[in-house]
Amino acid sequence: MPPHPEPDLTELQRNLGHEFSDPSLLRRALAHRSWCAEVGGEESNERLEFLGDAVLGWVIAELAFRQHTDLAEGKLTDLRKSVVNASALAEVAVEIGIGPCLLLGKGESAAGGRSKPSILSDAFEAVLGAVYLDGGAEAAATMVERLFAQRMASAALRLDRLDYKTVLQELTARRFDTAPVYVISDSGPDHEKRFFATVIVAGQTVGKGEGRSKKLAEQAAAEQAWLELSQPVAH
Repeated sequence: MPPHPEPDLTELQRNLGHEFSDPSLLRRALAHRSWCAEVGGEESNERLEFLGDAVLGWVIAELAFRQHTDLAEGKLTDLRKSVVNASALAEVAVEIGIGPCLLLGKGESAAGGRSKPSILSDAFEAVLGAVYLDGGAEAAATMVERLFAQRMASAALRLDRLDYKTVLQELTARRFDTAPVYVISDSGPDHEKRFFATVIVAGQTVGKGEGRSKKLAEQAAAEQAWLELSQPVAH
């Protein structure tokens, strides 16, 4: 067996949804610096990683802007961060099979480099950079949208669930020119304490909630209040 066997990239290209006109770009995107140091005369994937990082940021920002028109700038930023981070990118890399195709030095391979989140996430960005160079902006955007649209939708739902206090405050400021007031109580022993929250807007109780912490109780109360106040006003 040769010291550095070449991987078969057919399945990876299928998973990417892009067949390379110049397969050497994909090969370079998978070349870790540890492998390049051992074989000599090969360029690592670091420059492609730089390019792919920029492409990913642009495509995700545009997707977030187009698909989530209800989110304010701060939430768009949170949404982007939730899907563009080393852990999330490593998950995508595993799903499309980048790990087995990596060109790693013997030491890095023996140390489990094919499953290291940092190596996988960097390689994913490099592969995206290679797709961009090989197929252009449309090919890169299509690949990102296919791999990330559902993740972004799920992340947006989580953001909404976790932030009812903010959306309630925005709603009450807009409709009543006031902020919600939270009244907290608790019961039970310290190790099993339950918290209860009542949210009051313009002197009226509009929501109640409970939870294992003050924060959870307030969020539950804010959710109930937001659902109540966001209903159309009957005429």
